[in-house]
Amino acid sequence: MSFPRSIIAVLAHFEPLFTAPTWKKVVTLVVGTVLARGRRTVTAALRQMGLQMDPHFSAFHQVLNRARWSPLAVSRRLLQVLVDTFVRAGGTVEIVIDETLERRWGRKISKRGHWRDSLLSSKERSVSSSGLRWISMALVVTLPWTKRRWALPFVSVLATTPKVSEALKQRHKTTARMAEQLVMVVRRWLPTMPIKVIGDGAYSVIELGLTCVKERVSLIAPLRLDARLFAPPPQPKPHQMGRPRLVGQRLPQLSTVLHDPHTQWETLTVTWYGGTERTLEVTTGTALWYSTGTEPLPIRLRAHP
Repeated sequence: MSFPRSIIAVLAHFEPLFTAPTWKKVVTLVVGTVLARGRRTVTAALRQMGLQMDPHFSAFHQVLNRARWSPLAVSRRLLQVLVDTFVRAGGTVEIVIDETLERRWGRKISKRGHWRDSLLSSKERSVSSSGLRWISMALVVTLPWTKRRWALPFVSVLATTPKVSEALKQRHKTTARMAEQLVMVVRRWLPTMPIKVIGDGAYSVIELGLTCVKERVSLIAPLRLDARLFAPPPQPKPHQMGRPRLVGQRLPQLSTVLHDPHTQWETLTVTWYGGTERTLEVTTGTALWYSTGTEPLPIRLRAHP
């Protein structure tokens, strides 16, 4: 079966990462997955390609469980292709990081755990579902045929619960720790380009911020209203004894700043959901975010009521 040249030109970037027999099956699965409706499984892909009666159908399943290829190498090549295509020279690479839950109930899935289901939960009720939790990074791009910004995933790693990690006799890694490793990997892939990582409250962690500072990556995440913020430490006096101070005077909590009548607010118009615009009042400042046992993290904060 022949494929359009436009598809082959895109897939050709990944051909060196596979063996010749595996590559033929990969092309078939990728095209079939794009055409499939509903659940995009190997069986659905084969059905779309007219290979549902192929007596060697199991060979296509083996691409995902036996064939020798590196998912990390494919992720790196995918990111490079996306950056070369959508990010202008000298531009900033904007990446969003988030978790997604793949609901699965099979007893033989060793890394299956019970997680909070964001789609079924609300402020009043928390619902957990059985499945696999993936931490994904996606490149944020603006496509020429739409004004909305798109997030194109390029790498995903599997997170496990503490109970599952203990059962597998593996060292448990928190979401923030796995995010640190992803940041370091992406920086190694793109050593010279400016990188900006955007996440939700789960990634508002001092250790992750310190890693981003070390790797020259900008981290944008919502800050807790009760975060311990401090001013820079004062200059040491001549002949002063003892260890130098890490932080200066304690600053008011953000919850106090929001209700302080002396807070100076600035009006900004920002692009909101659905392509609409919204006017916000914001106040900005700098501080050191510090917690006992860690280094102080220099941050620039922006708050709005």
